[in-house]
Amino acid sequence: MNEPELSRQTPFGIDFSVAEFADNPEPRCPCVLLLDNSWSMNGEPIAELNQGLAMFKEELLADSLAAKRVEIAIVSFGPVEVVNDFQTAEQFIPPELAAQKDTPMGAAILRGLELLNQRKTLYRENGIPFFRPWVFLITDGSPTDEWKTAASEVHKGEESRAFAFFAVGVEGANLDILQHISLRKPLRLKGLRFQELFQWLSNSMRSVSRSVPGVEVPLSNPTTPDGWASV
Repeated sequence: MNEPELSRQTPFGIDFSVAEFADNPEPRCPCVLLLDNSWSMNGEPIAELNQGLAMFKEELLADSLAAKRVEIAIVSFGPVEVVNDFQTAEQFIPPELAAQKDTPMGAAILRGLELLNQRKTLYRENGIPFFRPWVFLITDGSPTDEWKTAASEVHKGEESRAFAFFAVGVEGANLDILQHISLRKPLRLKGLRFQELFQWLSNSMRSVSRSVPGVEVPLSNPTTPDGWASV
C-alpha cells in the first residue's frame, strides 16, 4: 500500500482531508489496531479475529456519536501492511485477513505509530480536537525482527501521553516480550474470545468518544471471571 499523504492533493487541487473534516468536524478518537496475521494464526484464530473486526464495526455504528468520532486504522504484520488507513466507523470496511508469514512485530509497531503521527498532524492542521489515541496490539507469537526500538518508542509515547498502548497475547504469545514492549501489563486472551474482546474495545471507544478530550475515562475490567482476558 502506498504511503499515506498528509495533503491528499489531487490533480484538480482538491484537498480531500479538508473536505473530510468540513463534512464531519467532530472531535476524533483514533484507534490503531496492530494485528498479527503470521502463519501461526492460520485456521480458527484468524477466522475468529475477522469475525471480531466485523462486530467491532457493527457495535460502533450502533452509537451515532461514536460512528462519527472513532477512527480506525489497521496495520497487519506477517508481513507489515497498512490494511486500513484512518477511517471513521461509518467508512470502515472490516478486512478479511489471511494468515501468511512471520511476525515482524517491531516494524509493525513503528509503522502504526508513524501512521498515527501523520493523522495527528492532519487533525492539528484542520483544527480538529482529538482524544488520546489508542494503539491496540494482538499477537500469538514472538517478534521475528528487532523490537527494542519499537518498545522504546512505545514507552516514550506513553510517558508523554501521546497515546495509550495495549497488548493482548493469544495462546502461544510471548508475554515476557510483550511486558517489555507495553508499560501496561499485557493481557492473555481466554481461548479465542475475539468477539468479546472487540465488544469490550467498542464499548471503551464509545465511552471515550462521549467524554471530553484530555479526561481519563474509567474502563471496565476485562479480567473478571466472566471477562475475555486473564493476566
